[in-house]
Amino acid sequence: MNLDKMGSPSQDERLIAAAIYVTSFFSAFLGPLIIWLLKKDSSSFVDHHGREYLNFFISYSVYSIISVVLMIVLIGFVTIWIIGVLAFVFTIIAAIKAFEGKGYRIPLVFRIL
Repeated sequence: MNLDKMGSPSQDERLIAAAIYVTSFFSAFLGPLIIWLLKKDSSSFVDHHGREYLNFFISYSVYSIISVVLMIVLIGFVTIWIIGVLAFVFTIIAAIKAFEGKGYRIPLVFRIL
């Protein structure tokens, strides 16, 4: 989705999109999912950020499961920390970009939704 063609999002849309990422620190899946489901039809900006977060959540959950399996050969103890740091940093960057009214595509995410 090209956010440049949508125009500037309103202050409410920016706050709701940023809230998707901020609530993920308290409720990794359920909070952002509820916000996205309630607001996705009324705002393409919120829809973009909701889809991006849910794709991010799915992708990094898969990476975490793979890291747990790799703990058998010890490399997983390193990769799980890397995944945790990346998830934290990318969530903060995405929340800031959403609040600024910009689109953001989180790196290393396979897009399902």
